[in-house]
Amino acid sequence: MRTVLFRSFLKQKWAVKRMIVEAILFLGYARVMNFLPFARIAPLLGTEQQETTYERHPVKERTALHISKVIYMVSKHTPWKSECMVSGIAAMKMLKRRNIESTLYFGIAKNEHQQLIAHAWLRCGTLYVTGAEGIENFTVVNKFAKQSKHVNRGCVIKHEG
Repeated sequence: MRTVLFRSFLKQKWAVKRMIVEAILFLGYARVMNFLPFARIAPLLGTEQQETTYERHPVKERTALHISKVIYMVSKHTPWKSECMVSGIAAMKMLKRRNIESTLYFGIAKNEHQQLIAHAWLRCGTLYVTGAEGIENFTVVNKFAKQSKHVNRGCVIKHEG
């Protein structure tokens, strides 16, 4: 299995290879962050209780879609758990490196046994980059807007409450 993955990696274009390596590094970084108290990592996630714009930007969304696919593919093969929060943080970091803003959402819901469950997902413009499956079942309890360097501050949507 690993030999097939390695051969598949070698057949990729250099740009894709670099993105795969970047995804592995950021997934590892996000997994390590997952062991820290949330109060310590929250300031690194962006501006709390704010969102980035839903405005469409085709070039940025195309880049975000590439990142989404790479994160999805690579997260299945990491030797650690790369679940929703880890994938969301890794994708957010990859977008930030490309000066693309995004919003990381945290939500809660009850499962079929009435137990509380949590989920995280990342949005860039109108595209859900990670964790999109089932988000309609979750109530957003927190969100973090990660701005790009050149974003107009008027594009941030602030929610009270």
